[in-house]
Amino acid sequence: IPIKNDPQANEKALAGIRHDKARDAKDGFDGGWVAHPGLVSIAAEEFQKVLGDRPNQWEKQRHEVFTAADFLDFQPSQPITEPGVRNNINVGIHYLGSWLAGNGCVPIHNLMEDAATAEISRSQVWQWVVSPKGVLDDGRKVTAEMVRAMIAEELVKVKAAVSEQG
Repeated sequence: IPIKNDPQANEKALAGIRHDKARDAKDGFDGGWVAHPGLVSIAAEEFQKVLGDRPNQWEKQRHEVFTAADFLDFQPSQPITEPGVRNNINVGIHYLGSWLAGNGCVPIHNLMEDAATAEISRSQVWQWVVSPKGVLDDGRKVTAEMVRAMIAEELVKVKAAVSEQG
């Protein structure tokens, strides 16, 4: 979402939107959603670069096929980091609190998040706990006990952030 009071952070956020929409267009999507009306022209521009005058990309087929078994065969492609686990926990707590307060789409860490983000965060943490491959880059296994301790710590951070926002 646009960040009014920090031009540098705003440019970084807009660059991220451009990158995401360019990737979506390249992957064969014909359009996408944005979290703020001020981002529509950026998204449209990225899709226009790929689509040109065509209304869609039906001819573009993605040949990779995923089965349910593929999704359950956890093979981390990037190292699992403690900051990554903490971010998932933090976002999940922050979103859940906002949702319980009646807000289903909320800015968290300068990104507009919704229930899908909270669910991805939750399922990644669960997957790291239950999989033997759920090991941090420093060699520690992600365990339920570790996650519970991080939840307590991240809850304090979320409460502080929310009270700062007023």
